[in-house]
Amino acid sequence: MVRADKSIIKRFDSLKQHLKRENPVLLEAIGGYQKLDGIGYSMGLLRTDESYAMQIPWWPLVSILGVFSAGKSSFINSYLGKSLQKTGNQAVDDKFTVICFGKENNDRVLPGLALDADMRFPFYRISNEIEKVAEGEGRRIDAYLQLKVTDSEVLRGKILIDSPGFDADDQRTSTLRLTDHIMDISDLVLVFFDARHPEPGAMQDTLKHLVEKTISRSDSNKFLFVLNQIDTAAREDNTEEIVGAWQRALSQKGLTAGRFYTIYNKDVAPEIENDVARERFEAKRAADMNDIEARIGQVEAERAYRIIGNLESEAYAIRDTAVPALTRLKQLWRKRVIRFDLLAAVVVAGIVLGTSILFGAIGALFTFVLSLFSNPATMLGFIVGIALIALAVHFSIRSKVAGYMLTKMDDTPDEKYKHAFAKNTRFFRSVFSRSPTGWNGKSRQNVEDVLEEASDFVQKLNDQYALPSG
Repeated sequence: MVRADKSIIKRFDSLKQHLKRENPVLLEAIGGYQKLDGIGYSMGLLRTDESYAMQIPWWPLVSILGVFSAGKSSFINSYLGKSLQKTGNQAVDDKFTVICFGKENNDRVLPGLALDADMRFPFYRISNEIEKVAEGEGRRIDAYLQLKVTDSEVLRGKILIDSPGFDADDQRTSTLRLTDHIMDISDLVLVFFDARHPEPGAMQDTLKHLVEKTISRSDSNKFLFVLNQIDTAAREDNTEEIVGAWQRALSQKGLTAGRFYTIYNKDVAPEIENDVARERFEAKRAADMNDIEARIGQVEAERAYRIIGNLESEAYAIRDTAVPALTRLKQLWRKRVIRFDLLAAVVVAGIVLGTSILFGAIGALFTFVLSLFSNPATMLGFIVGIALIALAVHFSIRSKVAGYMLTKMDDTPDEKYKHAFAKNTRFFRSVFSRSPTGWNGKSRQNVEDVLEEASDFVQKLNDQYALPSG
């Protein structure tokens, strides 16, 4: 049985100690992930230094996305109750900043390597992903990421991510890859727009990435769209006009539902002179801020459901996606190997027969064949020799076919199965085996057990957060 590396085992032990104090249901879920890991190792879907459990953050995660100068940093500082992030009208930070709680009074800034090399954080080994889209950039991880630690109490038990603005031209492809990554793993995503620049038509690329890509997601309800710095509309008293322009722009990208918030930061905004307008703006801001902070407060529960949902999704992915994909790849490999085996046999037979005819030695060939039947020892040696040559040709063919297919998997949906396919086509694996390596009755049962356990975990979470019986 293939087992996880010591680093993964150590990580699980640390996670169990944390969850033992925080959430017993998630502690039980670790067993489900370990079952799936065992299947993944056996099938080659995972390397032994990987784990399905380590592909997601286990801490509640809130991401702040948006354009430059949309007030993301000011919002974070206001939420934390301290000036941690730099603010300004120009681009002040071109990195993704992961913010978490620390016991020390002094705020600390740590390099991107602290995130890339630590499985506890949401950017573990993200340098590999950056390298895929920009060769050489994976080694410059500090140019993309930084970790900030602060003792703000509101951060206990959760992580915030502040993103660079979308208007950036430099490192854009890698930035978008990282943005897609954090949108996938976050429990709550706040998307900020700047009310001071009510020209959404000029931001089509930004709107496409932040809106169009989210509406078809099954977790689209975790996206909150925030029109920040709406106090700039107080002087002209044209709030409805500005909000309407943004709502039309978002609806053109397909967003027809979802909450749209309008806020501003009272600490940095100039005072609104008109008493009636000020009262109206402050009431609206307070209501929307309360809603946003309430959603942030719910991320712990949403995180728990996300982790159980991911466990279920991984089980389904193995059974309903990976197994059929590997079965298909093995069948294609087997057909090609058999086809080339037959072709090689025909070619060799043709060469022998053709050479005999060419040199007028057809009679000698038949005489040699007949002599084999009169001498069993010679015949046995001949058969053994032919079999060894045939085996050598066969194994060369199957290796080359597998190598060719592996190269063709790059940049295709099958790319994620390369390691598993290579394991299925090793020299000691039968070409006639139909089921993928590691997929057997026990693996099937383990997947079914995990799916059943996931349903039980959801019910236990419901018991924690809701009382349907009253």
